Amino acid sequence: MSSTVPFGRSVHVKVPATTANLGPGFDTLGIALSLYDELTATVLGAGATRVTVRGVGDGTVATDDTNLVVQSMAATFSHFGIPVPIVELVCDNRIPHGRGMGSSGAAIVGGIMVAKGLLDGIVDIDAQGLLDIATEMEGHPDNVAPALFGGLSIAWMTPAGPQHKKLTVHRGVSLLVAVPRDLTMSTKVARDLQPDTVPHEDAVFNVSRSALLIAALLQSPELLHAATEDKLHQEYRAEAMPETIALIRRLRDEGFAAVVSGAGPSVLVLTDDPLERARAARIIDASKDTTWECLMLAVDFKGATVGALPDGDGL
Repeated sequence: MSSTVPFGRSVHVKVPATTANLGPGFDTLGIALSLYDELTATVLGAGATRVTVRGVGDGTVATDDTNLVVQSMAATFSHFGIPVPIVELVCDNRIPHGRGMGSSGAAIVGGIMVAKGLLDGIVDIDAQGLLDIATEMEGHPDNVAPALFGGLSIAWMTPAGPQHKKLTVHRGVSLLVAVPRDLTMSTKVARDLQPDTVPHEDAVFNVSRSALLIAALLQSPELLHAATEDKLHQEYRAEAMPETIALIRRLRDEGFAAVVSGAGPSVLVLTDDPLERARAARIIDASKDTTWECLMLAVDFKGATVGALPDGDGL
């Protein structure tokens, strides 16, 4: 069988946003969200790769081979020793950039899934292979695992590589993500604020809360407030996003399970009642220091998907 992707082969990919950490589950826990970037890629016969970006990132995201989706696609082809095709790529982006909702992880996963679709019948990339490549590019699996597989993901590293376990969130859990209009945060900057060591009692505190959080998300949502307490990362990053931490404290004082979404500066609110989620939104809307957009989201249970299009339909 030929290892060259046929000209005209076209695929459509859909990748969910994610929220990682969930308070105490630093670099371990993540949830896929019902907000999606969509990609269409078509193999060209000649010329150079072309990228069109619509929606979020239009005018700022690279539209050549340095585009992260293209780089991820190329890395996947190279991983299997197959020539990287020239493609026409159209990105319809809805996931906010630099807001702690997994936009870079979604781009990496998107490129890998594009490659998976284009390589159909040439190479079979299984779930572990997808996670291996995505983690190698992202550096850690807590965002890419839920983006790939959906649901609540527990991710961890082993000498053999990244591993994950997908779990189903209790249907009574309602999610809200408050996205600041004018604030962004670099994941690298956020990580640089972390200390190399933490007090023993803080580590024990987070172990207990992480265990409790799994129970709260799977069967006891009434425990979410206590289960989302954290002493490992949020306070260390407070100086870099004071508006975020102020909103979290305000919401927690009102009884809400509010945490930093990923590296921030967005705020994730987990509730056990849609009416309470609406009340949280009213509190957020009343904020005077920063303008926040409240996204009422559900848990995405499918993860990233890829499907073939009739030849030429992506153009």
